[in-house]
Amino acid sequence: MAAEESRCLLAHPATAAYLRVQNKKLYLATFAAVLGPLSFGFALGYSSPAIPELRKIGNPNLRLDSNQASWFGSLVTLGAAAGGILGGYLVDKIGRKLSLMLCSIPYVCGYIVIISAQNIWMLYFGRILTGLASGITSLVVPVYISEISHTNVRGMLGSFVQLMVVTGILGAYVAGMIVKWHWLAVLCSFPPCIMLLFMLFMPETPRFLLDQKKRAEAIAALQFLRGPFVDHEWECRQIEANAEEEGLSLFEFKNPSIYRPLLIGVILMFLQQVTGINAVMFYAETIFEDANFQNSRMASVVVGSIQVCFTAVAALIIDKTGRKVLLYVSGIIMALSTALFGFYFKMVLPNGNNSSNADLSFTFNSVSPGTETRLSWLAVVSLGLFVAGFALGWGPVPWLVMSEIFPLKARGISSGACVLTNWVMAFLVTKEFHDFIGFLTSYGTFWLFSAFCCLSVTFAAFYVPETKGRTLEQIEAYFRKS
Repeated sequence: MAAEESRCLLAHPATAAYLRVQNKKLYLATFAAVLGPLSFGFALGYSSPAIPELRKIGNPNLRLDSNQASWFGSLVTLGAAAGGILGGYLVDKIGRKLSLMLCSIPYVCGYIVIISAQNIWMLYFGRILTGLASGITSLVVPVYISEISHTNVRGMLGSFVQLMVVTGILGAYVAGMIVKWHWLAVLCSFPPCIMLLFMLFMPETPRFLLDQKKRAEAIAALQFLRGPFVDHEWECRQIEANAEEEGLSLFEFKNPSIYRPLLIGVILMFLQQVTGINAVMFYAETIFEDANFQNSRMASVVVGSIQVCFTAVAALIIDKTGRKVLLYVSGIIMALSTALFGFYFKMVLPNGNNSSNADLSFTFNSVSPGTETRLSWLAVVSLGLFVAGFALGWGPVPWLVMSEIFPLKARGISSGACVLTNWVMAFLVTKEFHDFIGFLTSYGTFWLFSAFCCLSVTFAAFYVPETKGRTLEQIEAYFRKS
């Protein structure tokens, strides 16, 4: 434990057992916050089991064709992009806690609209509402957790954001095997309601309260989060010493301490999406079916389980290994697995696939049966490696680093820019995947993803700072000095 952190946390000669007890309140506040990413995960995962039912539904006003199903699945990302912009404003104006509580409203309203839908446009509107809430959630929760945590557990607690997202996705997959699409929407509305209830009893972050000149409330928040026998005054002084009095103006984005972390955060989010995660996940069921894994819904559960397991591993080791090591390992695994994907498509496609209307189902069906059977294991192994690699580093770490590197006065607008970048790229990669296949062929597209994975490792090596063991104030001071 760093000397400064020790002084803050161990001002009173408390025992290790006492600290473990006190951490429970910090974990409780974190649990309340990550119910937001759980809701976010359910919103993302909802379309996978719902679309097959909506494509076969008896009501012609709600029945989706292929293009409508694609929009139903991807509109949540456009809503999330708008939520990133709105969240960047709200998080600085009304605070982290209230912003998170307000997220429950569009979540619940979105599911109510979906359940009561009379036509396809109501389904679309419901998805946009849940996407809007998801975008705000994906911005606010990492900021909230980073600002209430101390350095020894900030990485682990910050990784719980991605862990709860993939848990929500898995939960939607599993529930979709049991209940119909409208009952699944009812189930998805429960996590945001529970989050609203829990957050009522949680504190606002001390940093936001001090920025609002509410020192007494900040002390009370620290007493809740750290316990009564810790030097709260000392921690407040450390936060205040790095707080800037003046507000943020556009002119200040010329300052390296503002634009450098912003560029790092935006590029991290860009690279997270162009590594191809959404494209690979979109066609996971087709790949499993081609490998004689006939139950496509069970295949989705398998993929979701891999995500949850390796995201949990990342959460447990991130404060020991550091952020950059996980980005290296994750990027290398993803580069190798997408290269293997490309090799698989190169081998199974006898004449390539350059059709502008390329469809992966057609691609697989055009393969000679013997070649497909012999190499189907390669597709499944590549898929498993890719999902595991992404969950280990490039899934959780960019969100964690985003919550750590921005100065307090620029945290809202900078985080909003990162969330907007992430969700716009998620939408573009998912919607334009077919066009990439038509232009570059299937194997060329996955080799392009592999090249982006290699680029992500290079960027992490040269430009991403290691934030392990540093307070948020130390990270801010690092960018000011550099």
